[in-house]
Amino acid sequence: MAKTGDAAAASPGSRAESGGDMTRRSFLSTLAVAWIAFTGIVLGSVAGLVRFLFPNVLFEPPQTFRAGFVNEYTVGEVSTRWKEQFGVWIIRDEESVYALSTVCTHLGCTPNWLEADGKFKCPCHGSGFRITGINFEGPAPRPLERYSISLGDDGQIMVDKTRKYQWEKGEWNDPSSFLAV
Repeated sequence: MAKTGDAAAASPGSRAESGGDMTRRSFLSTLAVAWIAFTGIVLGSVAGLVRFLFPNVLFEPPQTFRAGFVNEYTVGEVSTRWKEQFGVWIIRDEESVYALSTVCTHLGCTPNWLEADGKFKCPCHGSGFRITGINFEGPAPRPLERYSISLGDDGQIMVDKTRKYQWEKGEWNDPSSFLAV
């Protein structure tokens, strides 16, 4: 006859159930869970690295563009044709044509051209700019910036937004900041 202690020792898994040694089956299950977790962490890290290497690309319009011919612009008027697409106003006066930036020098909002008032007015904080781009009211610390402007080989106006000219630095006298008509 077998003793009760011998019967408990004879049945497999009885020690594991009572909190004793780990069986081969429970060891392999724990090992499999650990490998799955490790693989998940590694794959997540690799996915994060790949995402980092291929960032979002935002579309930006070209920095140089053709703005048409000089005779398309009326003397004393502001052309808002390029405001949405390129962020530029083209202005023609009696002597020249110049391209103004549509970015307010206060906090970067986009002013509106008010034809009736003959000025640019920033809707964010009330800065006002004359048709020349000179600031005269509101918190804007300096005038609007001009972009480089020239005539292309085909006679069209070429605006280059990579070159900016600031009035307070005396750069508006630079021949590239306006197009003599």
